[in-house]
Amino acid sequence: MAKIHPTAIVEPGAAIHDSAEIGAYSIIGANVVIGARTRVGPHVVIDGNTSIGEDNVFYQFSSIGAPPQDKKYAGEPTRLEIGDRNTIREFCTFNRGTVQDVGVTRLGNDNWIMAYVHLAHDCQIGNHTIFANNAQLAGHVQVDDWAIMGGFSNVHQFCKIGAHAMVGMSTSLTQDVPPYVILSGNPAQAHGINSEGLKRRGFSREAITAIRHAYKVLYKSGLTLEEAKAALQVQEQSEPEFAVELKLIRDFLQNVSRGIVR
Repeated sequence: MAKIHPTAIVEPGAAIHDSAEIGAYSIIGANVVIGARTRVGPHVVIDGNTSIGEDNVFYQFSSIGAPPQDKKYAGEPTRLEIGDRNTIREFCTFNRGTVQDVGVTRLGNDNWIMAYVHLAHDCQIGNHTIFANNAQLAGHVQVDDWAIMGGFSNVHQFCKIGAHAMVGMSTSLTQDVPPYVILSGNPAQAHGINSEGLKRRGFSREAITAIRHAYKVLYKSGLTLEEAKAALQVQEQSEPEFAVELKLIRDFLQNVSRGIVR
């Protein structure tokens, strides 16, 4: 049997793995699924159509799976999906999706979510991300793998944050952030690539040099965005050994939703 504190309330219908733990005074809704070895601390509310994978840890006072903060929401059966091995610290709020989008808010695997983080409806978060305290996402935001959100950063709805990007403390984003880019300020400005993070993740010196060159094409060459995209394709073809790393940038630029910080 799952280890459920006697003061916790688990509504009939909730599916809790035998190895999971539910802390004191927590409330688990009827449509919640909680996977193996996931630990829910005290005073956590998990509600709605919420699916949680294995080996997650929820600290106290979080609200997970509540209805979206969207005035158009009319009670549709939307969802929240959380993967495996995530750490969710105190006072986090994750909302379900809306039918105006895919209907699902998603958090992937191996993410480190610090206190007071808000993931609004329909956000799509990848794997291995870090959200520092008070990072706030509006609805429909996409954050790709290994991205880092600084403390008190906030993101306008429909923005996209590329893989390995790093957003500085107290930055307000109203446009998309390409992969690998470091930016900060209000208005946000790019300040090079996240080379230290790439080193830690095993990128070779040569790959980082190729990415830095791509950054200069995009930000320092004076080219229009369309001209820069064409130049990046030429670079990708001329440096096939780094095609995967460079294609990540080009593919992102083909699907920007609000223009890029530039």
